[in-house]
Amino acid sequence: MSKVGYIRVSTVEQNLDRQLSGIRVDRLFEDKCSGKDTKRPGLKAMLDYVREGDEIHVHDISRLARNLEDLLTMVKELTNRGISICFHKENLTFTGEASPMQELMLSMLGSVYQFERSMLRERQLEGIQQAKAKGKYKGRPTDSKLHDTIKRLKTEGLSLRNIAKECGCALSTVQRALSTE
Repeated sequence: MSKVGYIRVSTVEQNLDRQLSGIRVDRLFEDKCSGKDTKRPGLKAMLDYVREGDEIHVHDISRLARNLEDLLTMVKELTNRGISICFHKENLTFTGEASPMQELMLSMLGSVYQFERSMLRERQLEGIQQAKAKGKYKGRPTDSKLHDTIKRLKTEGLSLRNIAKECGCALSTVQRALSTE
């Protein structure tokens, strides 16, 4: 039996240290990306690593999944494989043994986190709209040096893909730069 930890923060600037502090685990997996993406490398590695009898330790439900459907699916798949999962902040452990109260708590807390996320996004969009109305929000400024390089390379006859490779940017960036000619 192995004790496995999973920690996640949304951006590389955030600190992972506070999650699972004081909890001893045999193996720790981490991600520094959004929780809405279920194809996180650390999460995938952890799911591939764990075996029957293992325990997964997560700081809180929102670190594992951002929406209720993903959360319920993941917990069910893990417990069906004989893997228990502990959410420390909520003080909940799922072992696969049917407990109506635990299932209710998981669904309720998962719904609360999903609602909280959608409210945050709504407030963010309202703030952006207000800033745009005041002329203060214009998005990220364009990199004029990069755009000039892209246009120069295009006149030299390079393909869009080769321009993207040469400039170290995405193909869509090249297309956008050339569409503003």
